[in-house]
Parts: sequence; C-alpha cells; structure tokens
Amino acid sequence: GYAVARAAREAGAQVLLVSGPTALPTPFGVQRIDVETAQQMFDAVMARVAQAQVFIATAAVADWRPAQVAAQKQKKSPDAPQPAIALQTNPDILASVAALPQPPYCVGFAAESENLIAHAAAKRARKNVPLLVGNLGPDTFGLDDNRLELFDASGHHPLGAGRKIDLARRLVAEVARRLEASDSPAQTPPGR
Repeated sequence: GYAVARAAREAGAQVLLVSGPTALPTPFGVQRIDVETAQQMFDAVMARVAQAQVFIATAAVADWRPAQVAAQKQKKSPDAPQPAIALQTNPDILASVAALPQPPYCVGFAAESENLIAHAAAKRARKNVPLLVGNLGPDTFGLDDNRLELFDASGHHPLGAGRKIDLARRLVAEVARRLEASDSPAQTPPGR
C-alpha cells in the first residue's frame, strides 16, 4: 500500500493514505490518516471517498473481529473452562465503495495462499470492481520483491515480477491507462 501511495504521488496524483498501525514512514507529499481498527478504516474511507477518482484497496483488513471486547485481562484458572470467543464480520470496505451510486474507479487486492487465478477472479466478480491485483502472499510477505497478476472482465494478465515500488509504478500507469481509455473519469464496474 505504501509503495502504491508513493507511486501514485510520483505520477502526480493527490493521495490520501488511510493506514493501520505501522512503522513505515509516510511517502513524501502523501496525506495520511492513521486508524487502528477495520471499523475506523471503513469510517475514514467512507467519509472521504466521494472526492476520489480512484480508490485502491490494498489493506489486508481482518475479516473478523471479537464480538465482545473485555474491559480487563481475562485471567486463566485451573478450574475454569477456556473462554469462547464469538466473532463478528468486519465491514467490507472495497465492496462498500464499489456499491456506491457513483463509485470511483476501484482497484482491489487479493493476497492468496493457493489457487490464485480462481480465487482472485472470483473475488473481483464478487466485489464488482473493474480491476483486481493478485499475488501469492506467503511468497512475498516481508520481502521487497513481488509478482503480480491483474484481473479484469477479460481475464488475467501478468504485471510481472520485481521490487514492490517498481510494480506499484507499473500498476499506477496501468490504472491511468484504463482511466484514459474510459469515456468518463470514473468507470462503472462490470455488472452494473
């Protein structure tokens, strides 16, 4: 996400980065909003997305969160049963933005652990976005190199391999090319 924000800024875009906790420095010229939870990220995005021409959702927000948060530490006891943790679904930020009446051009990400082509293509269709970027996450986590595939209505296309910043620059150029090719600033996703 930080590489994409940097690449978009280098390309001349005004960039607003909504970020969870990290030690990464904010890219030069990028405005950053810090959040701690998926709900806070959803709220920050939804409050500002109407001004965006492009929305790129790179965050790996957890699908689930605890339904109840304990006010105090839950201590263990030899005679007490293990506590059960009920979960509830976090908001789907990308799908919510894509479902807006006038959505920006939406780009999603899919970090898969297997079956990249099938899972990423299905995710793109399910989220109803024009472009999804996919990779095999475990092969790249913590590394500066990556290999990306682009998924759109016509199938999947390799973006190639390389350093994350170089791939981010290629992705931003590809999004710009697609925007220029569309008749309007914001392209309606397929299926609308």
